[in-house]
Amino acid sequence: MSQIQFNKAANVAGSYDVVVCGGGPAGFVAAIAAARSGALTALVEQYGFLGGMATAGIVAPLSVFTYNGKKVIGGIPWEFCERLQEMGGGLIEQPLGNVAFEPELYKLCCQRMVLEAGVDLYMHSYLCGCQTEKGRIDAIFIDNKNGTEALKAKVFIDCTGDADLAWFAGVPMQPGEGRPLQPLSTYFVLSGVDTSTPRMQQAMHHNRQGVNCHCEEIREELLKHREEWGVPEFGGPWFCTTLQPGVVTVNMTRTAADATDNRDYTRAECELREQAFRMAGVLKEHFEEFRNSYVSAVAVQAGIRETRRIVGAHTISAEEYVNAFRYPDSVSRGAHPIDIHVAHGASQNITFLKSPAYVPYRALYAPGFCNLLTAGRCISADKTAFASLRVQASCMGTGQAAGVAAALAAEAGSTVDGIDINALQARLRELGAVLDD
Repeated sequence: MSQIQFNKAANVAGSYDVVVCGGGPAGFVAAIAAARSGALTALVEQYGFLGGMATAGIVAPLSVFTYNGKKVIGGIPWEFCERLQEMGGGLIEQPLGNVAFEPELYKLCCQRMVLEAGVDLYMHSYLCGCQTEKGRIDAIFIDNKNGTEALKAKVFIDCTGDADLAWFAGVPMQPGEGRPLQPLSTYFVLSGVDTSTPRMQQAMHHNRQGVNCHCEEIREELLKHREEWGVPEFGGPWFCTTLQPGVVTVNMTRTAADATDNRDYTRAECELREQAFRMAGVLKEHFEEFRNSYVSAVAVQAGIRETRRIVGAHTISAEEYVNAFRYPDSVSRGAHPIDIHVAHGASQNITFLKSPAYVPYRALYAPGFCNLLTAGRCISADKTAFASLRVQASCMGTGQAAGVAAALAAEAGSTVDGIDINALQARLRELGAVLDD
């Protein structure tokens, strides 16, 4: 491949204590946590709204906040859920504390909480690189309508989902264990659905612990008539209420792809959009509840289950995760099933946890990178543990931990691996994080 060399000058748009890259579930919570902990904080987001997979991907519901009758993820994430419900944009379903939501009000609630915390927002800004020296990030570079700009900070948090900042900085990534990656899925929204039937009432409310909440009846029919009806590769299907009458989100499209490869990702997006309309047509033609339905929205981007993960100071193993091993530096929890979707075909490998698992602080940073933390999908975990931790409630929990840790490091002038763990855990408990059984 031929190359063209070019140089660009970047104006420094701001200098901060903490800069968070990515405004999804991990990122907006991390920014709030850092700002509430006294850090001058900025948040960079590629879209003109926050929420990431929840809003750009319409990935619903948020799960799992409660397990075995006890809160698992608390603090700022749970405050967000309660505020969203108060706005009429969220439905907290028990006993799992799964949260169905209306995407537009989710965006608004995120925005309000971030701005109330005093965070500077850089929306419509795409992370395009960083400047590093001996493992320390001095500045990140973002592209937007102002051109290429730089943001400086004492501590940076990578909440991009795909570990983009860590990758730019040269952080080692987990090996490609068990490739291919879990498939991408593009959610779509159907309006005009008869949501009053017992089948739909059960399918669109995710409130049963130990149960995979896909619609088994519809799944069986789709598999039975796959060739006859021209059903493409699919998963689930999973339906979720948006709190609007006759409207449900649909999770059933899937294709194998690497979302960190532009060409493969582009191909997958096009394929998945075709699948969304094909699936909507199949549901409309063959299932009574969908007779009058129509596609009212397709996700801005495909839902990404798996891409890059850092090699951290500690990698969470399957054995540790399944056995709920409690680390001395535990900073968050996880209770979603270990949920591995196969890259090809309609199957899914799912294992329900006996007890909520723990996340150590050491999984949030890589040795030798003194002012970089990660949260969300790019933390250090093996493929099995990651298959549970990748979901949004868990991402919010690690975002909260990373935000507080970054603020402590910035205040103390410390490296991220040099902060006082007891102080970090104490501050997280003050916020309402659940670190104990």
